[in-house]
Amino acid sequence: MAEEEAQISYEELALLEEEFEQVDVDIVRKQYELTKPLYAKRAEAVAKIPNFWPLVLEQSPLHVDQYITPNDSRIFAESLLSIDVVRHEIEGGANGSPRSFTLKFTFKPNDDFEETVLEKRFDYRRASDGFTGLVSEPVKITWKADKDLTEGLTDGALALFEARKAKGDFTSKDVPEYAALAEKVESWNGSNTSFFTFFGWISSRRWVSAEESAKANAEFAQRQEARKRGDEIEMPEEDDEEDDDTDVEVHEGGEDLAISFADDVWPNAIKFFTEAQEMEDMSDIDFEDYDDDEDEDEEGEPVDIRALVGKGRKRESDVGPSSKKQKK
Repeated sequence: MAEEEAQISYEELALLEEEFEQVDVDIVRKQYELTKPLYAKRAEAVAKIPNFWPLVLEQSPLHVDQYITPNDSRIFAESLLSIDVVRHEIEGGANGSPRSFTLKFTFKPNDDFEETVLEKRFDYRRASDGFTGLVSEPVKITWKADKDLTEGLTDGALALFEARKAKGDFTSKDVPEYAALAEKVESWNGSNTSFFTFFGWISSRRWVSAEESAKANAEFAQRQEARKRGDEIEMPEEDDEEDDDTDVEVHEGGEDLAISFADDVWPNAIKFFTEAQEMEDMSDIDFEDYDDDEDEDEEGEPVDIRALVGKGRKRESDVGPSSKKQKK
């Protein structure tokens, strides 16, 4: 009897936790509505400040900074004009998920790639087996000759996505593009070639279509109602082994990075910019030590954002390429 009561109590707590989660979602929705005009004012103000967004990235927290290599820093410093976040599913009062969003990076015309806007959409979806999370279509970056910092990884991710789309099966591993990309990813052994592989990221597990998500959400709502009535139901179980796509994921940690931009870098941009400005107070001795110890040895190597805009010395994290989490 005691065991049965414990099970009932656990179910009630689980339902209560899901209600708390829904409140959190509603808060995000309301906050977006209230702050949207403020972000518009901020965009107008910071557009008048040279290198605002490059300096924001320079001062970004470790969970963002770890993916930015010195070459990425150079591109940001020379070309990045703005970063924008739009929660596309609730724009105009639409009743979609506020956990979906689009990141938009605007650049000056540059010597590295053809695009002046790189826009990546992240959709919060539910899979048929209960998995929930962000998914995103890979974005094409048209790199100029010998400039591809991703070493072909984003092109490979896009090629695989299109091949699976043409086949009508986004879990297929039988297409040649899968083997080609898996080999390329394995050759890097988990190391991060560039921040720009982020634009090739698809999912922390596998792609989930809008149609699959809509059906799964409807089934989830039905199960929730049944649980509230006290009915016994069978919950779907995630099949991580069968649907796991990590062997061809070009940017592990892509979901966490996307959320960090939307929930940390974007709303706290002024704070990060201010902190970057405060770094100007570093002593002349610090600058001299850096010049004496490292400049001669690293002549010709790419420099970071602050060095390019005259704000100080290279960070320790910029000494070499960042690394992604190793595959398990």
